[in-house]
Amino acid sequence: MSRSAVWHPFTQHAIEPVPPTIARTDGAYVETADGRRILDAISSWWVITHGHRHPRIMRAIREATETLDQVIFAGLNHEPAEQLASALVDMAPAGLDWVFYSDSGSTSVEVALKMALGFHRNNGAVRTRVAVMEHSYHGDTIGTMSVGARGVFNAAYEPLLFQVDTIPFPTAGREQEALDCFEQLAHQGEAAALIVEPLVLGAGGMLMYPAWVLAELKRIAERSGTLLIADEVMTGWGRTGTLFACEQAGIAPDILCTSKGLTGGSVPLAATLATDAIFRAHFSQDREKTFFHSSSYTANPIACAAALANVGIWRDEPVIEHVAALSRMQADKIGRFNNDPRFENVRMTGTIAALDLHVGNAGYLADVGPKLRTFFLERGLLVRPLGNVIYVLPPYCVTSAELDRLYDAIDEAGEFARGAP
Repeated sequence: MSRSAVWHPFTQHAIEPVPPTIARTDGAYVETADGRRILDAISSWWVITHGHRHPRIMRAIREATETLDQVIFAGLNHEPAEQLASALVDMAPAGLDWVFYSDSGSTSVEVALKMALGFHRNNGAVRTRVAVMEHSYHGDTIGTMSVGARGVFNAAYEPLLFQVDTIPFPTAGREQEALDCFEQLAHQGEAAALIVEPLVLGAGGMLMYPAWVLAELKRIAERSGTLLIADEVMTGWGRTGTLFACEQAGIAPDILCTSKGLTGGSVPLAATLATDAIFRAHFSQDREKTFFHSSSYTANPIACAAALANVGIWRDEPVIEHVAALSRMQADKIGRFNNDPRFENVRMTGTIAALDLHVGNAGYLADVGPKLRTFFLERGLLVRPLGNVIYVLPPYCVTSAELDRLYDAIDEAGEFARGAP
């Protein structure tokens, strides 16, 4: 076969092996062209919720293609988008009354940032700063890189990024430091918004913090007139144990971003939900106050149909029971490493479990990371550690026996890492 022309994401082609070609997906598995079945332990980058190719979602996609393809969403409308928006407003925390569609997690966050700045500008307030949480990751577009942690992900693009105000990550026992820092920033009156990943910071290392901290951040934001943006791109659709992570803090953000599990992971779609106050700030006879944002594939009807089918699954099937069962299984399986000196910071929130491999050089570029990917793949497991951070984030259809095989491999990986050159 000739050399591939494909440039893969987050891949150093000079040193990494040629990736296997996937020919089929089913349930908790992806299957290679030569017939190897690989357990998808990371839900294909956190998007697959119920399992690959859920019949109800696949059927909805097929049926949608019989009547619609892409329709311009500026000046036109279609029923799948209307029905989905209504469903999202019903399911989301109270007060999020408006739905703006886009096509990825990054774009949903870009939309949120622009909404926040437009809200204050259109209301005559001079608020141009954005507060962020240390170690956060919100995407790979310029705006989302700006509000994410600065480092290897975005060092080459530093000249393009805007400046933000950073609060410390609320490490266990030091939560008040983060709250005090945000309170100080918020009451300076320049912060348009605080953006956070609720309860779990994903690409930053699966870092976890308690719901009461999120509730306090919302309280501070509210008192200071700062908008709270909840980036639920990864944490939404059951990952943290509830439909949205914000529910566990008993809060409603001013803006909520969702993607990944919105369609059950089947096709790309994103939505940014906002309060009526934010919509009204852009509702005017003055056309300069229009919300100027779009993408060519805004509210793709086929993607909206897939998302509607996903909503139906959540309404009609015992999804939250599946989530609870997976959370219990994760707690049981990962518990074996609590006092294991090869690992540290064993943790979990809902269906997400993680632990740090004890190595000399840690962090995202830890030498052990690529070696672990190969190690797991050779054992029929799709695991993509964040450097020395091993995490398990599987689809909700995974079985206890499949998790046993996965955690046995993690145990084996502890020994492998000790001997790895």
